[in-house]
Amino acid sequence: MKKVFAMLAAGFLSLTAFEGMSQNKNKVIAHRGAWKHTGATENSIGALEHAIKLGCYGSEFDVHMSADSVLFVLHDHTIKGTHIEKTNASELSQIKLENGESLPTLEAYLKAGAKQKKTRLILEIKSSSMGKERSLALAAKCVEMVKKLKVEKITDYIAFDFDVCKKVKELAPKAHVEYLNGDKTPDEIAAAGLDGIDYHYNVYKKNEDYIPAMKAKKLTTNVWTVNDESALKWFLEKDVDYITTNEPELLLSISK
Repeated sequence: MKKVFAMLAAGFLSLTAFEGMSQNKNKVIAHRGAWKHTGATENSIGALEHAIKLGCYGSEFDVHMSADSVLFVLHDHTIKGTHIEKTNASELSQIKLENGESLPTLEAYLKAGAKQKKTRLILEIKSSSMGKERSLALAAKCVEMVKKLKVEKITDYIAFDFDVCKKVKELAPKAHVEYLNGDKTPDEIAAAGLDGIDYHYNVYKKNEDYIPAMKAKKLTTNVWTVNDESALKWFLEKDVDYITTNEPELLLSISK
């Protein structure tokens, strides 16, 4: 009997640990990590680590693919005059960010995020400057890397390209995928099998009905990039699910 009890207890603890993954209940997604007030460079591993320390629900970051198909984390298509998609990884790996870090690969970034289970990794698949096929190839590579490193449980996907969002759902049906561009209705999002919208705040201001409509469909609402205190409070009152912001500290303080 003691042995059976011990096995049941172990199973319960295991289940509890699983359910405890990414359980920060706040609405705060740090845009490109927490960098503005921390001294970290945006989209750096340091910015991710600061977002984790703050206890943000999620930390957003952007991904491109090098000329030789290695994935790197950066917002813009270029850094210090170097075009990510037209440059090999060996050259890109020599580039330093303002805080002294090397330009992070997606692999290094995800490994840093995998050291914890509370803050979600919000992976934005950047639309390629070289065409749709390359955007879809990047999507496939991102899903492959997330699976390889076993971080599916804490990783969500966002993209401006609707086809990219659908590609991710095809490759990873259980993944949480939100569309960014703002030109699809809640009905269209639901019909595509996506999980939510992550729209610019002006889209919501013009379409306040999107928030209750998405909730009625049991789909999520995220808004970017809200930094003004009055606007943050407005979206809190409207009860959006998540707010992406460059001011995670401010949002945490007013959303308690």
